[in-house]
Amino acid sequence: MDIYLIRHSKTVAPTGLCYGRTDIALDGDFAGELAKIRAKLPDLPPGCPVFCSPLSRCLQLAECLSNNVQRDERLLEINFGDWENILFDAIEIEALRHWADNFVHIAPPNGESFTDLYHRAGDFWRDLTQTDAPLVVVVTHAGTIRALLAQVLALPLANAFQFRIALGSVHKLHYTPAYTYIDTLNQ
Repeated sequence: MDIYLIRHSKTVAPTGLCYGRTDIALDGDFAGELAKIRAKLPDLPPGCPVFCSPLSRCLQLAECLSNNVQRDERLLEINFGDWENILFDAIEIEALRHWADNFVHIAPPNGESFTDLYHRAGDFWRDLTQTDAPLVVVVTHAGTIRALLAQVLALPLANAFQFRIALGSVHKLHYTPAYTYIDTLNQ
């Protein structure tokens, strides 16, 4: 099964805004970004499953790709809790530094850690690998894509952030019951 992981394109969020679960709209130039993303994908067969985070920045993109979109809460971005929708510069520097140094196991206040996201994404991955389709598309967020790649590669979670996951990027995996291959990253 070919699996295409797609990060949503640019949003209207101001630079430096902390948002994970905050529902931020896509940028006004979405049509141009959509054309670039479509050019990176093969023609989707009829009935091709498209899974997506329920946030509008993913849902809008997914619905432009297919009429067979399935929202899945497990594909949400990490929950930044009390830090959601505020500028990183407004977060107390010591608290931010402590979290950044320990993000794998420490959550922002009332949020979730990267380990929490990893387990949630892992549950999705296990279900996805039971899908009986030759091709699937997953529209989600940078953190979730990192968590999925960490699952596939059995990476230490701290190493997942060595992957740059660009806005509007497409990542192609090929799953077989014996092995998962990574064909392309950040296409």
